[in-house]
Amino acid sequence: MKNILVLYYSRYGHTRSMARLIARGIDSVDGCQAVVRTVPAVSADHESLADAIPEEGDPYASLEDLEQCHGLVLGSPTRFGNMAAPLKYFLEKTSSQWLAGTLSGKPASVFTSTSSLHGGQESTLLTMMVPLLHHGMVIAGIPYSETELVKTTSGGTPYGASHVAGAENDNDISQSEKALCLAQGKRMAELSRKLNSND
Repeated sequence: MKNILVLYYSRYGHTRSMARLIARGIDSVDGCQAVVRTVPAVSADHESLADAIPEEGDPYASLEDLEQCHGLVLGSPTRFGNMAAPLKYFLEKTSSQWLAGTLSGKPASVFTSTSSLHGGQESTLLTMMVPLLHHGMVIAGIPYSETELVKTTSGGTPYGASHVAGAENDNDISQSEKALCLAQGKRMAELSRKLNSND
């Protein structure tokens, strides 16, 4: 069984909803299963600590989750055109995995949610790819053969799935956005099977 890690941070729940749709796409491929994990919030107060186990939702990711995965899908809300600090903080703790080449050659993709259509979706996705490239991962986007990519009037990019949450964070995930999340998950599962065929 190929384990594809869906690792995300979500503040208002939209990125979490996308993660679960992507996981459904992964689980639709025989021999593949999604492992959904999140990361705790970080605080400017150095004494503020999160509980080891979240009160609700998905478990927190461990570095072992990275080591054991056959592929990685990384998701974050947009913060001024970049990924959110909690996810960046987690990735900054992966020097040992980088030195060991743990993630090298594994497929990876990214997804995001923003409050506005031009809120930095594409720059966030592109900057999220940078640490994955440093790890030697094989980056996969969404091809235009996914027709929803052409039809969408909300989120959706060739760099990865995206969602426009709205200024009040009250926009539901559109049908096009859902379709692209499912397609991205399925694509990642299929790539993970091909690139890890010797495991």
